[in-house]
Amino acid sequence: MSDPTNWVLIVPILLIVGAVAGTLAGLLGVGGGIVIVPVLYWLTQAGMLDVAADVAIHFAVATSLLTIIPTSISSARAHHRKGSIDLALFRSWAPMMVVGALLGGLLAANVNASFLSAVFGIIALIVVANMLNPKPFTLAPEPPRSLPARSAIAGPIGAFSAMMGIGGGTLSVPTLTLLSFPVHRAVGTAALFGLMIAVPGIVGYALAGQDIPGLLAYSLGYINIPAAVVISVATFVFAPLGVKIAHRLDARRLRIAFAVFLAISGVKMLSEALA
Repeated sequence: MSDPTNWVLIVPILLIVGAVAGTLAGLLGVGGGIVIVPVLYWLTQAGMLDVAADVAIHFAVATSLLTIIPTSISSARAHHRKGSIDLALFRSWAPMMVVGALLGGLLAANVNASFLSAVFGIIALIVVANMLNPKPFTLAPEPPRSLPARSAIAGPIGAFSAMMGIGGGTLSVPTLTLLSFPVHRAVGTAALFGLMIAVPGIVGYALAGQDIPGLLAYSLGYINIPAAVVISVATFVFAPLGVKIAHRLDARRLRIAFAVFLAISGVKMLSEALA
């Protein structure tokens, strides 16, 4: 593990990151990874976490995935109390999302991180333009019901989310809005999707990271347990706050809030890919 004196500084940073990520998780249905991954990676680049450069991004993504489990549980419970989770849609998409996430976790170590960041950034900015449109474009009047169509949507969402260490909301919320799904129910259901992505993704990263040099002590594959636990404490506490804020916003304002979040994330990912 890193020099123990560094953890005196690292723990408060991770708690603050967890608080921000947890609030966003409840507000927007995201897993918080879009905040957690860049910070964990920055800590390795700043020398505060002693992780080898060639595995730093995989450590950040994998550790972020583990935090999504308690975050999603806390956020989904709060959304369920508000009646904003569509269990029928969840049951129909979850199996393909699990398969996609498992494959994404296994393949992540072999995929170029810059390529993933660039693709994410481009897709994010396209989605933002549509969400900010007063009359947003839709692809269909409702989500598809056929198994092949559902698999073609849910599988890639699971795979790409696992590769990037993010919850399903970052991709599933804009996808569902393109399919004419109410935004509050999209956000609530996406919170539950986070579990379907995190668990198999964690398995993939744990297996792929076995016997890899340059990782921190107390790691399970690429996943560092202490860092994930510290972040998770804060995300679990703050996720219900985000849910309360979400249900005080009307649909248009919630769409704008999500679009702003996605725009910031997309620009950041593109800048990292082009750096």
